[in-house]
Amino acid sequence: MDTGLKGRVALVAASSQGIGLAAAEKLAAEGCKLALCARTRATLDAAAESIRSRYGVEVLAETFDVTDPAHVHDFVAATVARFGSVDICVTNAGGPPAKGFLACTLDDWHNAVNANFLSTVYFAREVIPHMQQKQWGRIITVTSITTKQPIPDLVLSNAVRAAVVGLVKSLANEFGKDGILVNNVGPGYTATDRLKSLAAGRAQATGKTEEELFAVWAADSAVKRVGTPEEVAAVIVWLASECASFVTGQTILADGGAYKGL
Repeated sequence: MDTGLKGRVALVAASSQGIGLAAAEKLAAEGCKLALCARTRATLDAAAESIRSRYGVEVLAETFDVTDPAHVHDFVAATVARFGSVDICVTNAGGPPAKGFLACTLDDWHNAVNANFLSTVYFAREVIPHMQQKQWGRIITVTSITTKQPIPDLVLSNAVRAAVVGLVKSLANEFGKDGILVNNVGPGYTATDRLKSLAAGRAQATGKTEEELFAVWAADSAVKRVGTPEEVAAVIVWLASECASFVTGQTILADGGAYKGL
């Protein structure tokens, strides 16, 4: 199947590990030029060098915090200066802490909004004008199954990620005429450092072992296992490709059937 992605320029946020890294690798395998960013220089440089050597593609890698709009602006500008455009933008950021409502401070709320909602706004504002010039673009947000099915003690994620879905739908409606498709991917329980961190926190709170918690999460899905970052990345690549040219404004769950609704 020809994805039509060879030579495209893909920007992937939070791409030094987990789902972001897996998405970057799969886009590189399709022949995309990559602009990668993360907060930690050592892990980002290692990821960039690995991708260059394995796939032979050009990679721009810069460290900064996606909650800083000035840094997002500069990064997109550097990407366009290096590659001439931005065709695909995958927005991504680490999830907020697991807490119930009354345990959340106002700082927790501000931080969650900045990291998991406004960072998407910042990237969209910067990349859309470049996509309009080419009359082609893909914006893909990475959120969570919580956009469809709230999870206990993840009130920050439940609330803030739902706002991203509203933004995705709005952007899809406004910019579809410009050839820009905007979609959201909602991973279920996926074997990432984020899930390990959630398991550690819940193990301490409940007295269960991390292995027991992973078993519960696996049993909750139709396929009876947690997912891999590569499986979520495959959905991202499909949405970026020409194969999904009539798909926009959607939330696609990559959750192994964990969502219980219709």
